[in-house]
Amino acid sequence: MASVSFKYWNDCVDPEDLDAMWMEPDVRAEWIDVGETMGSKVHLSRDPDGQPYLTQTEMRVNAVAGIIVRRHFVSQIDSDMLCAIAELESDRQPLATSYNKKSEDVKMGIMQISPRTSEWLTRELGYRAYQVAEDPKFLYKPFLNVYLAAAYLKWISNYDQKERSEEFMVRAYKGSIKKATHKSTLPYWRKYLSVKESLPSRKAFGVGSAPNVPSSSATAVSQSKEASPVNATWDSRTSGEDMEEMWNHPDVNKEWTKSGERRGNVRLSHDAEKHPYLSRVELRAVAEIILAKHSNIKGVKPTVVCAVSEMVSMRFVNGVGQRTGLMGIDYPTARWLYKDGGYKGYMVESTEDLTKPFVSMYFGAAYMAWLSQYEGRERTLQFVVQAYLSGPQNVNLQETGPLWMKFEEALSRYEETRRENGSCIIM
Repeated sequence: MASVSFKYWNDCVDPEDLDAMWMEPDVRAEWIDVGETMGSKVHLSRDPDGQPYLTQTEMRVNAVAGIIVRRHFVSQIDSDMLCAIAELESDRQPLATSYNKKSEDVKMGIMQISPRTSEWLTRELGYRAYQVAEDPKFLYKPFLNVYLAAAYLKWISNYDQKERSEEFMVRAYKGSIKKATHKSTLPYWRKYLSVKESLPSRKAFGVGSAPNVPSSSATAVSQSKEASPVNATWDSRTSGEDMEEMWNHPDVNKEWTKSGERRGNVRLSHDAEKHPYLSRVELRAVAEIILAKHSNIKGVKPTVVCAVSEMVSMRFVNGVGQRTGLMGIDYPTARWLYKDGGYKGYMVESTEDLTKPFVSMYFGAAYMAWLSQYEGRERTLQFVVQAYLSGPQNVNLQETGPLWMKFEEALSRYEETRRENGSCIIM
């Protein structure tokens, strides 16, 4: 592999990422203190051997790691986890490289990502927010490397459709899934805990770990239409055609007009930590528009789709926990529905597409329609809900369980019609 050299931050980050770094108060103060000026090239720090490295300020929760999490993995990945792993894997050196003779695997960059893992994450799981060129040297770029590491950790966190512990995630990151519980990765876990404990408090930098649950549509309109983070408007995540449909929906029109929204710049509601979410009026309107427009999604009720969305994402646009988007639908499932299931109402080319309300709602509803006829049999609503949340292989209709009760509670917020327990009321 040809040698790579970075002298400046400008050599290894995109202009918008460098601007984002300058916007962070601690980074800006550190850079100005050493003589850097905005608009000029910013020097990378170097160790006694001349190797570039990121300072803790540049790496920590409100800089590279924090920016990546806020943009792509809010409430899904812990910035502190990324920072601690970076310390252990590379000592924050962007040009760090390691080679495993047994597996013939090369690992690169701050988070020690291999080209093989990078290719799998981008091609199979749809993580394409950063362009990964044919040249693996691109993996030395800090933002790309940390982004892919966060994506890999997110995949581990829900491996085999089971919510995994922090210990499992860290040990699997180090030694693979097979060694997540093997004694060989235990020392790494202990080192990780020690490093993480020594990191600056995330509270000092205002980086929250999870969204606050929105309480009502009224709260959404009156209290949280003030923030302006990236993609903070409906228009930035929605086609012009769908926006017109939203404006034509009487309940949405009333709500948006009351909150002072204007065509071309409709703000998304945000909680106190700047996480975007939909009011219940908006959520129901999206569901009704999707199901009215796309006749190939047969028999799914808007209220049922809304109730599932309440359960999996709490109406947060980017999703919650391991689930992406309003409907918590993952990229491989959405891509399969698009390619093999004939659901082509919306394009889905990356995981980020599923943070668009209409795209997530469309593929979530499509998956529910597919589940309603799973294995060629008409299925009950209880089956569909359990299968959507846990996978069709894990359905147990003999036990009602807390998930079903939670669904019924969510459904009651959207409809007060009678329920038919013996038949699939999504039909």
